[in-house]
Amino acid sequence: MIGRLRGTLIEKQPPYLLLDVNGVGYELQAPMTTFYRLPAVGSEIILHTHLSVTENLHQLFGFFDQRDRSLFRTLIKVSSVGPKLAIAILSGMESDDIARCVRDNNIAALTKVPGIGTKTAERLVIELRDRLKSWNSSPSDLTAHGEMPKIGGANDAYAEAESALISLGYKPVEAAKMIATAAKQKPEAKSEELIRLALRTVASS
Repeated sequence: MIGRLRGTLIEKQPPYLLLDVNGVGYELQAPMTTFYRLPAVGSEIILHTHLSVTENLHQLFGFFDQRDRSLFRTLIKVSSVGPKLAIAILSGMESDDIARCVRDNNIAALTKVPGIGTKTAERLVIELRDRLKSWNSSPSDLTAHGEMPKIGGANDAYAEAESALISLGYKPVEAAKMIATAAKQKPEAKSEELIRLALRTVASS
């Protein structure tokens, strides 16, 4: 089991990133909450990882902190929730917000995540309520590395942001509308910030 990687961030295209560890490139999938915290390409980072192994697929997932990895591992224990959906959930909400939704029985908020219908949301609440009873909120460290990295021009940023939302389960037309709305709020925003604004808009609607 690969539990942690330390290396140089050489590429990031949400939800994928590439980490160089002593000359070996590890491709990982990560939730957007991890991407928000990443430093610029070329920086050294440490990621807490989870290796998912199935009969036909090996996938490596990376998380900025152990709390997110812990919640990811808790989510994939819920019936009908696989790694891809767990990443989508962690991308749409902060860990503390997910725990709060479960405690408050907030089905409506959970169903805003693509791939989660009412039945799945209800199952999440039922199966996670006891497991998240002792979950303690922590101060956000989204700005721990300073400003978000600059990535490409405006058109590239919009395309990257739409692609990331589609990979998280949103339909292409829906993703385009979400990014267009986010861009109106902040036209100069880069891809990761556009995604963050788009997901926040959905969560608050």
